[in-house]
Amino acid sequence: MKTSLLAGATGMAFVGGSVAVSGFLAGAPSLTVQSLRYAVACLLLVLYARFTGRRLVRPHGTEWLWLGGVVVTGMLIFNVALVQGSRHAEPAVLGVAVACVPLLLAVAGPLLEGQTPARRLIVAALIVTAGAALVQGLGRTDGIGLLWALVTFACEAGFTLLAVPVLGRHGPLGVSVHSTWMAAAAFGVGGLVGEGPAAVLRLRLDDILAGIYLAVAVTAVAFVLWYTCVQRLGSARAGLLTGIAPISAAVAGVALGGPMPGPAVWLGIAVVAVGLALGFRSRPTVAPTPIVTSRALDLVP
Repeated sequence: MKTSLLAGATGMAFVGGSVAVSGFLAGAPSLTVQSLRYAVACLLLVLYARFTGRRLVRPHGTEWLWLGGVVVTGMLIFNVALVQGSRHAEPAVLGVAVACVPLLLAVAGPLLEGQTPARRLIVAALIVTAGAALVQGLGRTDGIGLLWALVTFACEAGFTLLAVPVLGRHGPLGVSVHSTWMAAAAFGVGGLVGEGPAAVLRLRLDDILAGIYLAVAVTAVAFVLWYTCVQRLGSARAGLLTGIAPISAAVAGVALGGPMPGPAVWLGIAVVAVGLALGFRSRPTVAPTPIVTSRALDLVP
């Protein structure tokens, strides 16, 4: 379990760090950058699969719908919600919405996996959510901002929950490969229509460097680490680790020259730690059913 915890925590740390890095892309053609990000990530994942001899299988039947759902919710609509929501709400509002995801995963995750939600994990998720909200702060918003925050919350949860039915056959690596090429194609079409073919020529050096970090760490590496954690621990327990993302964002902000966190942030970090300790204190009474095939344990040994 320790390896799985490390995988999930590392993936969420990369995701949290992306908040600060994404600020460098404020003036860039966002759709084009996203398309290139996912295309590069997909290429890296395919090369990794070939180098390690892991077999990627073609989706069939309803698997296309599940994978498409991951892309549409967790990548396409999620990014739109962040952009549109930021026009009506402070970033902290959207951050708190994402911080509520552990609670939904603690309830809906076990149901998708054919189990009954565990009361202890629900309580732990509530604590992690409260701590993450303290780290993020509350912020100001209007009615439209709250609506986009709700969309952001649902899409963040969809990124994990909609992958559960296909993790068994495709494994973390396969889900990551298929979702990234589909996202690259979708954002590519949007970029061509909305930003024009020459948008790539408007990218500056800092845009490219930020895009490389997003492609390698936040996508190619973090996707596989996160789905490995979900597969081994179950989505409910893995969902608790999303509380690490806002902490990582705060640390990254300081590393990039921001102010030191205030008392509320430190209190939030402590509360998140309490929630994680409760959630991972001991093995659950009924162990989460691993979503495993012979090729499922793709990246983490």
